[in-house]
Amino acid sequence: MDALMLKGTEDTPGVILDAGKGVFEISGRSLPEDVLSFFNPVLTWLDSYFKSPLPKTEFSFKLSYFNTASSKLILDILMRLEDCKNAGNNVTVRWHYPEDDEDMKDAGVEYSEIVALDFEHLPYKE
Repeated sequence: MDALMLKGTEDTPGVILDAGKGVFEISGRSLPEDVLSFFNPVLTWLDSYFKSPLPKTEFSFKLSYFNTASSKLILDILMRLEDCKNAGNNVTVRWHYPEDDEDMKDAGVEYSEIVALDFEHLPYKE
């Protein structure tokens, strides 16, 4: 399966979805003008990946900011990860947040309460 790599910009997050290396990460700022156009390739790639996932999937979010429209798509990703776990696969989410950003920390906590996934909440220094 080919990797999906999108370079981050000022308004869009960087995306690395590489099953060959076992790297799944979305990082940076997410406020794309057309959120569906940006995230649809990500969701399509994940749907293909989940047909034959690795024995362990560790998905990292390292976002410094996301808008309301992006929050819905992040939840869509998390729900797909939950479906993968419910199918008997090992799935962990790593929610990285700037150590001084309570809003980003709280967002990760809220997501972890919505979906039944193993979440790690990890502060980092900017």
